[in-house]
Amino acid sequence: MEHLDAIVIGMGPGGETVAGRLLDAGKRVAVVERELIGGECGYYACVPSKTLIRPPEARQSAVEAAGLDRPGLDWPALRAYRDRMIRHLDDSAQVEGYEEQGALVLKGTARVVGRDPWRVAVDGDEYTADHVVVATGSEAVRPPIDGLDDLGPDVVWTNREATTLTEIPGRALVVGGGAVTVELGQFLAHMGSRVTVVQRGDRLLDREDPRLCELVSEQFDRDGVTVHLGAQVASAAADGDGVVATLDTGERVHADVIVLGSGRRPRGDGLGLAELGVELDRTALPVDDRCAVAPGLWAVGDVTARLMFTHVAKYQGRLAAANILGGDRRARYTGVPRVVFTHPEIAGVGMTAEQARDQGVDVVTAEVDLAANLARPWTHATDPRGTLGVIADREHGVLVGAWAFGPMVSEWINTAAVAIRSRIPVRDLIDSTPQFPTFNEGYLIALERLDL
Repeated sequence: MEHLDAIVIGMGPGGETVAGRLLDAGKRVAVVERELIGGECGYYACVPSKTLIRPPEARQSAVEAAGLDRPGLDWPALRAYRDRMIRHLDDSAQVEGYEEQGALVLKGTARVVGRDPWRVAVDGDEYTADHVVVATGSEAVRPPIDGLDDLGPDVVWTNREATTLTEIPGRALVVGGGAVTVELGQFLAHMGSRVTVVQRGDRLLDREDPRLCELVSEQFDRDGVTVHLGAQVASAAADGDGVVATLDTGERVHADVIVLGSGRRPRGDGLGLAELGVELDRTALPVDDRCAVAPGLWAVGDVTARLMFTHVAKYQGRLAAANILGGDRRARYTGVPRVVFTHPEIAGVGMTAEQARDQGVDVVTAEVDLAANLARPWTHATDPRGTLGVIADREHGVLVGAWAFGPMVSEWINTAAVAIRSRIPVRDLIDSTPQFPTFNEGYLIALERLDL
């Protein structure tokens, strides 16, 4: 039985981060992947979705810029580039690359069958290791809709079918109001689909600041997307070549596809860990601030259920690798930005005002209409829109949250993220000199409006 320094189970962004750093340190590493090296992000989520979103975004940006006509959009060419970006669902180059780095690449299903030392079985073959890193990610949740399981993947899409689509549906029913559904719903609408969104909560992106959610709803109105709030899909059935869904309000929605976006479930079960005395939190692996589950057992990424973002998985991967190599790095999840890549983009970081008040913070807020106060929106578009909000702790004079709706906010939300994470005093932020003309100048205006 071969013994290794580490076995990494699951090779999405978190697992790849750990494996790469351990290999660079000269460790003997086995990587295990039952599907494709690169994980959900590389093939069915972040990479294909952002690739698909970009051309209609660029087309709309061209319309908004002075002196430009609306460019055409070549769907076959976009689809072909998407396929190139997801490597045609082929990870052979990644397998070869890891083997060249000295990794033992095991394609198959892993199960942890022993501890002291940790023992992992992959399709019948067993290996031991000083360290096992679980990075098995998450999977889409299928909501309890009557009749849903009678419909096939040609009409019921998770993020996988939606991001690898070959034809644009004429009508799409999107279930849920989170980031995935908001992105995919707008993309389909911009590509010509008639889109209906059904969200059981009272607003889209309901974990964000209510004002930001209001701006998103206004944008969906402009995009022609029909939104049903406070409603759920009760049942679905085949209807010719498509489906008909009945809402709990009694309304019926006809569609060619149903796109599910009602959350994701960590994949920590099925590995045999519970049988070895490892306590799971439902299907998640609870980790401490070093990303450890038990001595020699680590977990990173969505399987930990800690802020299920790719950038968090990579952050945890860096920490876990450092700690396996003898370090003592501790995770802090303050100031992690959240981005929705719509047009305009949506971003938030830290707490909402309501969350801060619930924690006893003496909250003070400010909001800035960017187009009314900055030059950059007008150099960017002829009819610009954008809004920035900041949330501060009056007692300590620091930011505890921020949100933004506007062009490229995925880039400049990081100003607030660094300020929140490092607790930079507002007085110091006000003394900064953001370059002109940029959207980032909006922070200066917002900060000066805070009643501190």
